[in-house]
Amino acid sequence: MIIFVKYIQTPLGPMYGGASDEGICFIEFIDRVNLEEELARLSKELNASIEHGEHPHLSKLERELNEYFDKKRRDFTVPLHLTGTTFQKAVWRSLLEIPFGKTWTYKQQAIHLGQLPAIRAIAASNGQNKHAILIPCHRVIGSNGSLTGYAAGLSKKEWLLKFEMDKVGQTLELVFE
Repeated sequence: MIIFVKYIQTPLGPMYGGASDEGICFIEFIDRVNLEEELARLSKELNASIEHGEHPHLSKLERELNEYFDKKRRDFTVPLHLTGTTFQKAVWRSLLEIPFGKTWTYKQQAIHLGQLPAIRAIAASNGQNKHAILIPCHRVIGSNGSLTGYAAGLSKKEWLLKFEMDKVGQTLELVFE
């Protein structure tokens, strides 16, 4: 198997996307914490080589990201190739249920999943999401309204939340600790 990768420019800086024939297996900001280790794990998990190149899924991803940043798209249709445990995949799928321009707390996400005692494991799984923006872990905030945890940095998380909320006529009110 081959994972084709390419750089994609966005208003928040360059991102690095990868696709298999099944779908997008990752899209991350290039300054994401531990990106190289994440790609090495993905390559090993899929028994795949990573090669720079084009792929139809990457072309669709780039087009949809451009539409998102041009305020013409709220949801993504590019196929996703999720890798991880059954639990992680359930957590990531729950993130897809957070409406555009809205936020959930980690507690709300845990309740939604029917697994309140697993709130820390859910938060950890959010942090292992390999599909920045597409699987919107940036929409999860602390119970007190604070920005917490985003591997590409809290400034990007804040920008994404303000960007989405502005589009739906909401105001982002955050608590900074």
